[in-house]
Amino acid sequence: MSSSDTERLSARITGRVQGVGFRHFTRRTARTLGLGGWVRNEADGSVRLEAEGPRSDLEQLLEAVRRGPSAARVEHVNAEWDATTGQFDGFTVRF
Repeated sequence: MSSSDTERLSARITGRVQGVGFRHFTRRTARTLGLGGWVRNEADGSVRLEAEGPRSDLEQLLEAVRRGPSAARVEHVNAEWDATTGQFDGFTVRF
């Protein structure tokens, strides 16, 4: 896959998204889709997501985080699209 076939998704997810398995849900979903990147909890109670891969796969990830795991209550997802950097090898949870 060339970098011209990929994009970067940066998203901030707010609501009841910490302490409900949201990061692990996101990691599992991203890995299933073959995406690279990371997810982490933020001090303000939101979750931050950075992912790279084919746009169609990133859109599937975005739809999944809009729903979240069953214990979550997603209120808002702010998503931004950018050019890929190619810096990720796999998808991780950051602490």
